[in-house]
Amino acid sequence: MEIVVGTSGWQYKEWRGSFYPPKMKEADMLAFYAQHLTAVEVNYTFRGVLKPSIVERWKSQVPASFHFILKAPQQITHFKRLRDAAPDVERLLTAATPLGDQLGPILVQLPPSMKVDEARLEEFLTALPAGTHAALEFRHESWHTDVVFDALRRHNQALCLAEAEDLTTPRVATADWGYLRLRHEEYDNAALHEWRNWVAAQEWKTASVFFRHENEARGPRFAIGFQELVAQS
Repeated sequence: MEIVVGTSGWQYKEWRGSFYPPKMKEADMLAFYAQHLTAVEVNYTFRGVLKPSIVERWKSQVPASFHFILKAPQQITHFKRLRDAAPDVERLLTAATPLGDQLGPILVQLPPSMKVDEARLEEFLTALPAGTHAALEFRHESWHTDVVFDALRRHNQALCLAEAEDLTTPRVATADWGYLRLRHEEYDNAALHEWRNWVAAQEWKTASVFFRHENEARGPRFAIGFQELVAQS
């Protein structure tokens, strides 16, 4: 299993002096980040318009083995709420074309107010371009049903396993690849070991594991620690 590890975003001035060198320019942060971690969630795509020139700049700053996970635009998740979203997905993927094999799954994070809609989910999954991997993060507990999990399995799309203070996703594998968002403010060695062992026990080809962004830069520390555990296994 290939496991990539990172945090949600990288361009945080608050990380200077803890993760980044104290006077590091924002333009140099991605290259430094990619020296220590193997993937990143790109939050920019949630509100910003992705242009190939931006993608080319990102790609030039990281190793060929580095992966970018793009967050689905709010047009898809919050405005259209998955309905008739195929053109928006196509635009995102077209803009991301320069990434090639460095493009990871698309993170589809639904708003907490959106309750389960099985027909709408099936429509969205069916319309995804062939070969697209989408990790669905449901932030309303009504989505955590066998019907939803079975729909994801039919399309080989992943239930995003999110661990947060307000809602924790059931540990259900729905694809031959996995996606985890570990959002607690603290992870000790025992917790990181437990997650590493659980991921290793899955029959996945690939797994993406991301820790949260917060001002104290604990996320990068947890991610590096988790990555070291993966290397030891």
